[in-house]
Amino acid sequence: MRFSYAEAMCEPDHYVPLALAAERSGFTSFTIPDSICYPEVSDSEYPYTPDGNREFLDGRPFIDPFVLAATLGAVTETLRLTTFVVKLPIRQPVLVAKQVMSLAVMTKNRIGFGVGISPWPEDFSICEQSWAGRGKRMDEMIEILRGLETGEFFGFSGEHFSLERIKISPAPSQRIPILIGGHAEPALRRAARVGDGWMHAGGDGEELARMIERLQAYRKEYGREQLPFEIHVISMDGFSVDGVRRLEDQGVTDVIVGFRNSYKPDTLKVEQKTAAIEAFANNVIERV
Repeated sequence: MRFSYAEAMCEPDHYVPLALAAERSGFTSFTIPDSICYPEVSDSEYPYTPDGNREFLDGRPFIDPFVLAATLGAVTETLRLTTFVVKLPIRQPVLVAKQVMSLAVMTKNRIGFGVGISPWPEDFSICEQSWAGRGKRMDEMIEILRGLETGEFFGFSGEHFSLERIKISPAPSQRIPILIGGHAEPALRRAARVGDGWMHAGGDGEELARMIERLQAYRKEYGREQLPFEIHVISMDGFSVDGVRRLEDQGVTDVIVGFRNSYKPDTLKVEQKTAAIEAFANNVIERV
């Protein structure tokens, strides 16, 4: 089992010392969130809070995920930087490919590219992208990234994107792991069909088990059940040795843990967070 440390919406100067503490304590990965902006007027709901309220995001600090990954990559040596998750279809595919390929090169392949579809139409309108067809656009963007990351000339003609044959250099020496986030059926199918893994956003343990079962069934349906596949989950089971072993039995490869409620203002000092990281390492990581 591997472990990822999750931190978000904290003071920007917390990130570097926390990444160093996570690496030192045996964490495999550091998750990096994505949020473009917060609209003043919106009737959209947040899918991961009980009442759909997203006011907790108002004024909370988000560093651009590519900038933050580059910053943390420069001060760490082994820690993987995993976006959780980049809102892919609100972006332009060639620019995204250039960014993530550059990150992979500069970090010596320490990038996990978690991607998803933003649940908010405002993200699309603000970035001048269409809400309609977002899933198909995401599929095409993944195909474009896969073609360009080879470092060879690649062209594309699809329903939403058309790309003359181009080459991006430098290209990473390894395939960039693309991890699909989302709980809806299209997300599970996309992860099984084209992803190198799936990222879970938390919730009921029984529902998690059902989603993992559906993922495995879809992977078999697409003839990909024998390929390596990462399953990253947020679960209370991740905070105990026995719980981690239960998750491992379900096929989980990566446990994501954090030590505060990200839906509330961050009042913890960096020293308190570092102490929590070290305690978890002593009580769980070293005993699994």
